[in-house]
Amino acid sequence: MTEDIRLRAFTAEDADWIVERHATLYAQDEGFDGTFGPLVRGIVNAYTDHHDPKREQGWIAEREGARLGSVFCIRHGETEAKLRLFLVVPEARGLGLGRRLLLTCMDFARKAGYRRMQLWTHESHKAACALYHAHGWTMTQAKPVKSFGVDLIEQCWEIPL
Repeated sequence: MTEDIRLRAFTAEDADWIVERHATLYAQDEGFDGTFGPLVRGIVNAYTDHHDPKREQGWIAEREGARLGSVFCIRHGETEAKLRLFLVVPEARGLGLGRRLLLTCMDFARKAGYRRMQLWTHESHKAACALYHAHGWTMTQAKPVKSFGVDLIEQCWEIPL
């Protein structure tokens, strides 16, 4: 299980790992092209440069110094937060870590005073979508898009907090 996995605050030293893991895993698993890494880099840089620690937070999951996952709560307006950069590396999947990261992020958003959260994902992320659904999220939009060099069904999910 995840008892030996700790969640800690994101630091700037985690930025390259987040970008590399997202770019590599999405290329391997989804066929994403080289435009995805720079998008992730932009999200990470914006967070690092401008985040409000009272209303925004990022977490890194790690075991014995090895990073295993990430999730971020980002302000998306006065009353709405956005879940971003949610990732669990393949060797840590199936341990309940995704659930733990998701619930940690949602709990922070509630305590920070947000009334709802949203996230964007793709239909192909079946395990993540099942996790969102199991924890009360509702898919509010789905549309076909061509992003990162592949045809995808982009989804928006929301939850009242």
